[in-house]
Amino acid sequence: MVTENDVLTFFQDELPILGLLPTKDNAVGMDDVLQEYTEQEDLFPAIEKFERHFSVDLSSMDMSKYYPWITPWFFRKWFTSKPVIQTKKPLTVRMFAESAKAGKWIYD
Repeated sequence: MVTENDVLTFFQDELPILGLLPTKDNAVGMDDVLQEYTEQEDLFPAIEKFERHFSVDLSSMDMSKYYPWITPWFFRKWFTSKPVIQTKKPLTVRMFAESAKAGKWIYD
């Protein structure tokens, strides 16, 4: 039986730790938005490895529902307080954990 902690540990091992001082404190969490946490170039191979590692059928996962993700300009917060309006759904580790328990992608 796959646990949420198994999936979280998998993504923490597969994705690079972000931040100026990469530590376990800023490793990805269950509800972090993966599109904001890491680049596509790091996330897509991790998703493919997740599919093989946990034997999860991700064939119904439509990445066009999650990408392209609007990444705000770094200095934007100093020029406007308006939030960035995302047109795509966020991906989280929790979504992958729930899908691993079901054996297939259960979202969309």
